[in-house]
Amino acid sequence: MALRFLVVEGNTRGARQAHKEAYGLMPSESYAAVIQAIEGDAVCDIAFPADAGANLPDAAGLESYDGIVLTGSHLNIYDRTPDILSQIDLMRAVYASRTPSFGSCWGLQVAAVAADGDVRSNPLGREVGLARRITATEAGREHPLLEGRPAAYDAPAIHLDMVTALPGDCTVLAGNAVSQVQAAEIRQDGGVFWGVQYHPEFSLSELAVILGRRTEILVREGFCRTAEEAVAYAQDLTDLDKDPSRFDLAWRHGIDAEVLDPYRRTREIRNFIEHRVKTAKSERGRA
Repeated sequence: MALRFLVVEGNTRGARQAHKEAYGLMPSESYAAVIQAIEGDAVCDIAFPADAGANLPDAAGLESYDGIVLTGSHLNIYDRTPDILSQIDLMRAVYASRTPSFGSCWGLQVAAVAADGDVRSNPLGREVGLARRITATEAGREHPLLEGRPAAYDAPAIHLDMVTALPGDCTVLAGNAVSQVQAAEIRQDGGVFWGVQYHPEFSLSELAVILGRRTEILVREGFCRTAEEAVAYAQDLTDLDKDPSRFDLAWRHGIDAEVLDPYRRTREIRNFIEHRVKTAKSERGRA
């Protein structure tokens, strides 16, 4: 029987439509495509909790899924606007449903706040392009979420905020010099969430599109000296994604197979499906 996923889009309508105009897919659609590339017959529904009046699954609806995945978002969770509060409430319901859940970036932040943790802007500033030298903690080295990852690795990333106060039952699995919480497991109300602060679902092309819409930020915050440099960087990522054999570009930007190889880049999503979704499906008598 095919696995059923709910992909929870973290963006408001305008932001996700802008992404679709630039990339061809909304972030949730792109995430669903990654899941279906891993698990060919997976069925993915999409929810938009940031939309006023959104038709969201009730408790029984959430329990009917084999896995729930939360995307990134342009929002800042400490603003606590209605479109944010609805997502926190939904995540609390996800925990209570005990359906295996996973999230990238914003997804990790929502899961932390829904379990009474806290998220603030990173005093070290934004992490852009790639999160470098992510290193597993002692717990992370033995955790199935990071199975197959080397001792230190890079991953696509773009975020300003970070988890600053851990929920009560949280195990930090990886961190780096920019953020001490790059991967974590959170347990709440009988539910188990696995999440990462980076974006294993992003191809370099999708990352390039996101950076291309943030040229002004890259220049203002000192990542690039000029808009032309920012555009050139994004173009290099696009070219490298189209042709991973471009050693010159990989060398210039310090990008290795952990990012270039789709199988290795999406490792955490694969591990979530294998070790949480399929295992829980069997335990719940759905195999």
